[in-house]
Amino acid sequence: MGGSHSREELISDSDEEEYEEEEENYQDSKDDTPERSSSGRRPKTPSSLDEVAAKLEALKLKYPTSNTPNPSLKNAVKLYLHIGGNTPKAKWVTSEKLTSYAFIKTAKIDGQDGAEDGEESENEEESGDVWWVMKVGNKIRVKVGVEMQLKSFGDQRRVDFVAKGVWAMKFFSDEEYKSFVRKFNDCSFENTYKMESNDANKVKVYGKDFIGWANPEAADDSIWEDAEDAFSKSPRSATPVRANQDLREEFEEAANGGIQSLALGALVNSFLVGDSGIQVVKNFTHGIQGKGVYVNFDNGNQRSGLNSVHSTPRKALLMRAETNMLLMSPKTEGKPHTTGLHQLDIETGKIVTEWKFGKDGTEITMRDIANDSKGAQLDPSGATFLGLDDNRLCRWDMRDRNGIVQNLATSTPVLNWTQGHQFSRGTNFQCFATTGDGSIVVGSLDGKIRLYSITSMRQAKTAFPGLGSPITHVDVTFDGKWILGTTDTYLILICTLFTDKDGKTKTGFNGRMGHRVAAPRLLKLTPVDSHLAGVNNKFRNAQFSWVTENGKQERHLVATVGKFSVIWNFQQVKNGSHECYHNQEGLKSCYCYKIVLKDDSIVDSRFMHDKFAVSDSPEAPLVIATPLKVSSFSISSRR
Repeated sequence: MGGSHSREELISDSDEEEYEEEEENYQDSKDDTPERSSSGRRPKTPSSLDEVAAKLEALKLKYPTSNTPNPSLKNAVKLYLHIGGNTPKAKWVTSEKLTSYAFIKTAKIDGQDGAEDGEESENEEESGDVWWVMKVGNKIRVKVGVEMQLKSFGDQRRVDFVAKGVWAMKFFSDEEYKSFVRKFNDCSFENTYKMESNDANKVKVYGKDFIGWANPEAADDSIWEDAEDAFSKSPRSATPVRANQDLREEFEEAANGGIQSLALGALVNSFLVGDSGIQVVKNFTHGIQGKGVYVNFDNGNQRSGLNSVHSTPRKALLMRAETNMLLMSPKTEGKPHTTGLHQLDIETGKIVTEWKFGKDGTEITMRDIANDSKGAQLDPSGATFLGLDDNRLCRWDMRDRNGIVQNLATSTPVLNWTQGHQFSRGTNFQCFATTGDGSIVVGSLDGKIRLYSITSMRQAKTAFPGLGSPITHVDVTFDGKWILGTTDTYLILICTLFTDKDGKTKTGFNGRMGHRVAAPRLLKLTPVDSHLAGVNNKFRNAQFSWVTENGKQERHLVATVGKFSVIWNFQQVKNGSHECYHNQEGLKSCYCYKIVLKDDSIVDSRFMHDKFAVSDSPEAPLVIATPLKVSSFSISSRR
């Protein structure tokens, strides 16, 4: 999993090399190395040219060269286009040997007008919403933002980005390159927060304690290095993931119906939740495999079937040593909110009751549910779980207020709200997860990530400001030291460790983090991979590998985007000297990942429990589900 780029099977192992190699072809093979091509020195003539061509080259005739900009052309760049998609013929080609870019402020993002580059930023009337847009010649006009997936290469004075295709721009000097990056970041900030990019406004957005998020170069990264040292001392650190390890498919099976979600077990079985029922599969050290057992939602019994469900269950939560499952179905198609859930007894294959969410005699909704802690599904006596709505965070109990199991013959048993808080409007909670001790992390629509201790759901101990993109899914390590947030276009990895005034190391779940807050790191797709994933495909459900034991460390991260399952090496992401971070501007972004490509859109990708990792593998199997198939992959060394 080590290389500097994504997957060898779809594009070359290094798109920098591919880019430079193609550039050489379009410059009559004048460049000898990538470094030469971006320098001001005259490149060598390759040995493939004949002697006459070499002599002509040596004459240095006064023809304009691609590395000599027009002195009267402002913001001059050379423009390249990536063609060929994921075919063996994929390559970079020169689109414009000399063109220019401009940032303009306009309400016409996609529209064309007769204004000259840069004029609109000064002259256009600000009626309604206006945005910063980047124009490159007459070929590119795109709203500035994270959707462009901009990737910079400081050593090559180059940026790659997506704009109805994958493009690259090369600059003719270091100062021109740095000027572009600064202006791009300023425009992106203003488009995101609707305020000018300056120090005062960045303090308003991030807060003085998190100013390192806006100015990563000044942030204290020592906590990342400390955490990396701790990682190396964790169990099984003697067999770290190496660059020559690969994914190997072990099982692939057809599902009984359209799979909607995965419910992986840590004991004997796992479960595939589909349109019409649940398929039970068996856990093995090399993945999951079908046993032929299938539980239909509607088995002809009005009481025990799911006839009253509004739609197909979208969330399944295992409980009570994985003998029971809570099924949550949206009330309205396309929206996650629901007024209740169903409890399935896995051993009998029957729905034993339909629960309602209520508080103070009033029916309320929930958008998500979660176990009390990372390992709570293994507790045979578990009777509580957590609930989340847009402005609610609470704990539900399936017993009555006296701790007695409710009579399931009751027509509509109501869950008991035992702990929680109903916030005023504006929190816009989206997702949540729990640590090994039951601390809670919550992601919000505005990008904020809040940490709640096990003692209070009213006041967050720490609130990370986010980067402006909604958090659609969140996960946390068993020890609570790391948080992984999912947005549509990137993943954000946050370290919660800090040192208090007494010199003790704590997490943001059990103390207020001071001003020494480390900047987060981003996990992204390269512009080429992002474009190949499809314009409408977004990151979903990023999570850590699964451990439920103190002292053990998660070793990988996995996320889904379209037909891609994307896997990062956790230790590599935390390594500050990793090659991905060289010559980067702004927040450190990691592009080193492995991709598994499926024939259909992926429903979910998850690692099995750590106990299923075998001695010759550093990780438990990865399970990938599409609507009609489920596959298991092991991480093994290439032979």
